[in-house]
Order: sequence, then C-alpha cells, then structure tokens
Amino acid sequence: MSDAPHPADFTVSRRSLLGALGGAAAFGASAAATGVAAPTATEKQPAPSGKRYDFKKSINLWAFPYPQKMSLEQCLRLAKDAGFDAIELNYDLDNDLSPKSGTKEYVELRKLCDKIGIEISGLCSFLFWPYPMTSHDPEKRARSLELAGLMTQAAHDLGVENLLVVPGAVHIPWRDDYEPVPNDVCDRRAREAIGKLLPQAEKLGVSLNIENIFFNGYLMTPGEMIAFVDSFQSERVKVHFDTGNIMLFQFPEHWITQLGGRINNVHLKEFTKKGTDHSLESFRPLLDGTTNWPAVLAAFADVKYDGYLTFEYFHPYAHWPEALVYQTGDSLDRMLGRK
Repeated sequence: MSDAPHPADFTVSRRSLLGALGGAAAFGASAAATGVAAPTATEKQPAPSGKRYDFKKSINLWAFPYPQKMSLEQCLRLAKDAGFDAIELNYDLDNDLSPKSGTKEYVELRKLCDKIGIEISGLCSFLFWPYPMTSHDPEKRARSLELAGLMTQAAHDLGVENLLVVPGAVHIPWRDDYEPVPNDVCDRRAREAIGKLLPQAEKLGVSLNIENIFFNGYLMTPGEMIAFVDSFQSERVKVHFDTGNIMLFQFPEHWITQLGGRINNVHLKEFTKKGTDHSLESFRPLLDGTTNWPAVLAAFADVKYDGYLTFEYFHPYAHWPEALVYQTGDSLDRMLGRK
C-alpha cells in the first residue's frame, strides 16, 4: 500500500482558512501598533541556527544528465552559474574520466575548471560495486585494485586530494552477482586492499577517504570506522562521511562528533525515515527529508571541519534538469546562512 497522502488530507476548510487569514491580519495590525514592521516574503531571514558557516558548496556530477543530455563542460558551467564553489567528478569505464583518459586529458580538464572558476571537490566512482575489493572472485578483486590505482593517478593529475574509496562489502543488496562475504573475511580483504593502495596514494599526495555505506553491512558504527582508519597510521587514510547512508537506523550528527578530524570530505544526502523504501530511491532532494540539518551543520563546525559539503543525488530531473541544481544551490545557501 502506498504511503502517499490522500488528496483529501490537503483540504482546507473555509473556516480554517479564514481563521488563518484573520490571524495574519491581526499580526500585521499588532506589528503596526507597536511600530515593528511585519516581515515580508522577500526579506532575508537568518539560518535556523542563527549561524553562518564557511563550508564550501559542492555538487556531485550524478545530479546532472551527464553524458546523455549535457557535456561535462556544460555541467561545470551550470554548477558555477548556480553558485557552487566546486563539483565532484565520477570515474567510470566510458566517460571523460575513465581508463580511456590519461594525464594529458586530466590536465586539460583541470585547466577548463580553472577557466570556468570552479574547483573539483573530489573523485568518486560506482565501480567499487561491480568490482568490489572484497569479492570472492580474485579477478574482480584484482580489477578493483587496478581501477582504484587509476583513480588515484587521475585524482593526482586533476590536482585533487580527495578520492572516495569503498573498501568492501559483506552484502550488496542491489546486485545479484555478489555472494555474501563473512564479516571477518570482508575485514581482512578490505585491510589488505587499502594497504596495497596506500604507498601510491602517499607518493602522489592523494587521500583515500573511506566512505560509510551501511547498506553494504561493513563498518556499521563510528567505532568500527575509527578502528579501520586509524589502523593504517597514515594521514592519507581518512573518512568520506555521508550523512544519508546511515539515516535508515542512525543519525549523522552522532557520527560526526565521534569521527572528528578524520573526516576529510562530505556527502550531503537527504533521506526520509518516513518511508519504507531502502533503495537508492529513498534519497531525496536536499531539505525534502528528515535529516536534522541544524544539528549536522553544528556538529561539523564543532569538530572544526572546514572542507566541502557535496550534494549527492542519483536522479537528474527528466525535464528542466537545471532546476535541481539551482534548487540545491539555493537550499545550501539557506543552510549555510548566506540567505
């Protein structure tokens, strides 16, 4: 049965409407009597927390209809026009960032970003799912390490510090070709994989930022994430914290406080606890969910995080896709106290 509200739920009676209008009129009269002007719809209101934050605004390329309807350059220019400081790029098997490109192409892409005036907040990829580092298939594990090495080089060539890494999975619920891996085996393989990638990352100055997923059944608590990251004793193994990935059962503001300075990059994914869908469809446009954003932002400030906040969304609008980009830019401005 659908959880969608019935149209009748939105019916407003004439009595309640008149009451609301009367209340508004009374407020205006009272304000006039006291000499205090009633706020107008165009007045800029402070952020709910009353604070202004200096985090950088970023958006992931998945929010754009790339490459089906827009070129990469069009996406970069749209993000800039919508007020974003940066964009997060995605590495795939067949796009502008892929094994088909090399240092020359990435240097040119970096020059294009500089010309447009937009930064690159990080590099990430869906390829960790078809080629998991903890797969029972040794060929897939080897391919995962190969691709992660190419991503590390690409990040360096782009002048980007942040590479999002998914170190492994006990289970991948959206794939039917992944045999579940016991927790201890998953942990051992994940540690081995990151250990093999680390020397190259340290040499190139790229941070392997471990993402909290939750849906993959691995690194399910802040304590587990801390133990994993700290075990490498390297400044090049950090955390890419995703606010939405844990919202099903937990709360991002709790994780942020415990992870602290280990957080090197951030995804803002909106999630609603009101639904029963636990797929990628459960993620929402920014502010259209149940995340306690004032608490989340305050937590980031408390741990002195000063990097990018990247909106991540997998469903570009089918019509007028630029609307999602502008809406998100506006939402972030309000969240950060800029409007």
